[in-house]
Amino acid sequence: MTEGEAHDPVIRSRERIRMLAGAGRRCGYSCFLTALAAFLINYYSGSSSFWISFTVALLIIGSLVLAPSIIFGYAVNAAEREEQGLPHGH
Repeated sequence: MTEGEAHDPVIRSRERIRMLAGAGRRCGYSCFLTALAAFLINYYSGSSSFWISFTVALLIIGSLVLAPSIIFGYAVNAAEREEQGLPHGH
């Protein structure tokens, strides 16, 4: 990042969104991985309502966090490509 770009509010905002989108993707995928582990624990230890509820809650939370973070991540990449004059890729 050059000196001029460091003071540009659009670029700072874009980097903040990129950082939040990355954290959201990590959190969402972690929820899915934990849900898989909870499902396997429930499967091998016998059916328990706690593990079923825990698995469903993790899947819902992971979906609610992951979907917007993926969309915002693609939006930031598309904005940078547009700014550089590169083709859209569609």
